[in-house]
Amino acid sequence: MASTDTTPKDAKDAGDLAGLEAGLDALETVQTTRKPFRQTLTQKILPPVVAVALVLTVWQSLITFKVVDDPTKLPAPADVWQVVEKAWLQGELLGYIWTSVSRGLFGFCLALLIATPLGLLLARVKLVRAAIGPILSGLQSLPSVAWVPPAVIWLGLNNQMMYAVILLGAVPSIANGLLSGVDQVPPLFQRAGRTLGATGLKGTWHITLPAALPGYVAGLKQGWAFSWRSLMAAEIIASFPDLGVGLGQLLENGRNASDMAMVFEAILLILTVGIAVDLLIFSPLERRVLRTRGLLVKS
Repeated sequence: MASTDTTPKDAKDAGDLAGLEAGLDALETVQTTRKPFRQTLTQKILPPVVAVALVLTVWQSLITFKVVDDPTKLPAPADVWQVVEKAWLQGELLGYIWTSVSRGLFGFCLALLIATPLGLLLARVKLVRAAIGPILSGLQSLPSVAWVPPAVIWLGLNNQMMYAVILLGAVPSIANGLLSGVDQVPPLFQRAGRTLGATGLKGTWHITLPAALPGYVAGLKQGWAFSWRSLMAAEIIASFPDLGVGLGQLLENGRNASDMAMVFEAILLILTVGIAVDLLIFSPLERRVLRTRGLLVKS
């Protein structure tokens, strides 16, 4: 009579299961060891510093070797620095930056409040998605500068006009980012949520939004970029003394005065603010979201 003792096989299966669980635990373990400063220096700090130094070297070389010998077309880096230093000493530099940054962040927050429920509505209601989805995609591809003339005619030369241009530029990007994130949520998550009683708004808050967070954050990042570009277009075209001098107005003032040093000052400040907001807010947020989902491994 054949033996029915399966103890060796069961033990083997149990060992394989334990090994699998240990492997999964190792994959999910987040390394909290702080990187050595030398590694941070070589991987994070030195590359952008070297890139900036290279750009400045090429820029100065064009002046030194008289490849461009007309300062009205290309000022020297030292001339641009003098303009920046003068604005700082006169107490105007931070005013330029704050005027634009405050407008940009406020407009972005308004866009966030509008685009988030709109993106969820598009994801949940197929008829609304079929009707509005193509329009949002078209608006996302439309240059923001195209909205400035009608916004001026409708609202006048004021901050409301600038916020309207920001909304028209940022809302489609944020809504489409959220919609893309929701589309990538596995159906199993939704079914599991319904089984646990997470339906309606509760399911959206506890299941859909957390699962769609990577796509949503990518949409927020792109939405900020569109907000900032839309604002600069509005400030350049709709320059008006009562609105104060932001970075876009500073760029337009430099053009009107044929002062290329001021033009380059405005360009560098616009670029610096855009990079700073991305590095300080959106990139850390994106890395955190991806890391918590095991999509980004610390190196």
